[in-house]
Amino acid sequence: MGIPRLYAIVDASCFTSIGGLVEFARLLAEGGVRLIQYRNKCGATRRMLADARELKRVVGGQAKLIMNDRADLALAANFDGVHVGQDDLSVEAVRKVVGPGMIVGISTHNPEQIAAAHLLDVDYVAVGPVFATTSKENPDPVVGVDGVRRARELTSKPLVAIGGITRANARAVVDAGADSVAVISDLIEAPRESAQEFLKLLT
Repeated sequence: MGIPRLYAIVDASCFTSIGGLVEFARLLAEGGVRLIQYRNKCGATRRMLADARELKRVVGGQAKLIMNDRADLALAANFDGVHVGQDDLSVEAVRKVVGPGMIVGISTHNPEQIAAAHLLDVDYVAVGPVFATTSKENPDPVVGVDGVRRARELTSKPLVAIGGITRANARAVVDAGADSVAVISDLIEAPRESAQEFLKLLT
């Protein structure tokens, strides 16, 4: 699977309504984003499914949509894939739920996890946090650009770097070997224009 250079994450905690969340995603897609993850760490299942279905309706024709953690909701909302962390449902279990045709990605935070992920049936391996991040309450230790470089040595799978990535540092992350950068905070303000700027920097 080829992976777009920019992987946008739409975090429900940043929005007070479905309308605001979906409009944000719509503007990202207008700006050229072709891979969007919906993340909701503390929402009720009904709210998550409603968000996901509306995202699919509005931007599903422009961008591939990835559900964080919930393989069941990815299927229910007709998403394109699911992303799991180290403490979520195993990749093997996810594959049993979603089948071979959907995108599956996994988060890793150290060389041991990256090496293990390389052996799994995943379409991409995410590594991070590359830089300090405010989007997680208890983030793992920062791996830095050197951590991205080491991850590149450990896997030939598409590599997504995440954590504190901005327009100021994204190019260095890609130069270190990442195929894609996952971004949350630096897309919030003026999402369409921010996405366009990221894509210019990353091509």
